[in-house]
Amino acid sequence: MPAAFFGHGNPMNALEVNRYTAAWREFGRSVPRPRAILVVSAHWYIGATAVTAMPRPRTIHDFYGFPQQLFDVRYPAPGLPELAEEISDAVHPTWVGADVDSWGIDHGTWSVLTHAFPDADIPVVQLSINAFKPLDYHLDLGARLAPLRERGVLVVASGNVVHNLGGVDPRLADEGFDWARRFDDAARETVQDAPAEVARLDGHRDFDLAVPTPDHFIPLLYLAGLAGAAGDRPEVLVDGYAYGSLSMTAYTLGLRCRGAQPPGGAPPLPAGVPADSANI
Repeated sequence: MPAAFFGHGNPMNALEVNRYTAAWREFGRSVPRPRAILVVSAHWYIGATAVTAMPRPRTIHDFYGFPQQLFDVRYPAPGLPELAEEISDAVHPTWVGADVDSWGIDHGTWSVLTHAFPDADIPVVQLSINAFKPLDYHLDLGARLAPLRERGVLVVASGNVVHNLGGVDPRLADEGFDWARRFDDAARETVQDAPAEVARLDGHRDFDLAVPTPDHFIPLLYLAGLAGAAGDRPEVLVDGYAYGSLSMTAYTLGLRCRGAQPPGGAPPLPAGVPADSANI
């Protein structure tokens, strides 16, 4: 199976047709049907490494201040509890817990999959981001997931390479600040030419602005780990910026499917959405 990293951006993308969501749909149409989808989402950022292991994961609306239409979205994909043991075996000796009742499918996952796999008939399992671990841990864990690709599991990482909610300017719907562009360009060069060095991006001069908290950046490390394990070069699926301080860049691994995209970039931010000091 191929693998991918998606810059998911504003949750409103789940309801939109724009150049990003069109690219996500093209990806879904181009992928051989997976046995399961394993997602590393920025929004399951906890103090442990765990996987969802419930047969029917719930749709989680982990945001506030958005219109009711977004809260009405459901992504009723089944789970695959037995995949938890496969993941645990693949990453041994790293410990992975099985979550049978606390999480589900969060918007970092369903806002993308509702476009890529709109029928919601492929089992979905999420892998948490362990907030207590350094960047190298996540890079290594991504590499350890590589055998799952040979077993029909599509590994998807969902975050944003640049994600600074405190710096958002709603007037800059499709633009990026200079520092956001510099960091996104450096990340692209590194993930394509030297994926084993992606964790070293924390030394880039714009890292603190681009990555004020690591939750949305860390998913990129999982794709980089998979690329390093495969000795393969990720391809850009779609790129762009939103609100000055978000990068929408997405990458594929083992699949090239960048095609014609409709006009239209990031959706407007709804009026009254409160600032999120946690950056999540």
